[in-house]
Amino acid sequence: MIYFISDLHLGVLERTEDRKREDLFLTLMDRIKPTCEKLYLVGDIFDYWFDYKTVIPKNFYRTLAKLREFTDAGIKIEYLMGNHDFGHRSFFEEELGIEVISTDIEREHNGKKFYISHGDGKADNDTGYLILRSVLRNKISNFIYRIIHPDIGIGLASGSSKKSRSYTDTKDYGENEGMVNFAKKKIDEGFDYVIMGHRHKRLELKHGNGTYYNLGEWIHEPSYGVFDGNEFRLEKV
Repeated sequence: MIYFISDLHLGVLERTEDRKREDLFLTLMDRIKPTCEKLYLVGDIFDYWFDYKTVIPKNFYRTLAKLREFTDAGIKIEYLMGNHDFGHRSFFEEELGIEVISTDIEREHNGKKFYISHGDGKADNDTGYLILRSVLRNKISNFIYRIIHPDIGIGLASGSSKKSRSYTDTKDYGENEGMVNFAKKKIDEGFDYVIMGHRHKRLELKHGNGTYYNLGEWIHEPSYGVFDGNEFRLEKV
């Protein structure tokens, strides 16, 4: 079984509510572990992430430990950076054994072609977000974050995350949503499945010989995707 999870956004709510969602996530991880061959984290597992040379955010240590438990068991995890993942340095790779990827990826499983993307920047007329993302991810911004005290830097990262989320949540994508058009184009190019997150709206849309799935979100209706070797499906937690 291959599993896909995105948009958990740990850190977006009050600590008590966040812990409830973290508990739900950890319960799911324990449930899927016996059958999990590979896990794709399709961005924004944390509402913000920023690791320094010797410091990481202290919250959600249990989630980090659970991810390490998976990689220790030989389960490969690939993490696609989302619009809230602008502060990755080396912690995930060196300490968790997780490959962090800043681009869309193409994979093949059991003869099926997958195109996997967090989905940010795919909407039509989304120039404003693309500019915001370039600012948050550029080397100068990251350097500034890292030369100030971590408490201040992480606070700024949290504020930047809220700015990104506010822009995304209030954006009117219209009926011909750019992400849907993008997914259809990829299916026309020969992909069987296009998997994305970002929009916080669980979706299954068939097109031609393929299907676009949006993984939804974990703030209101937690869900995930699973490929059993024959077909892909969305599951509610």
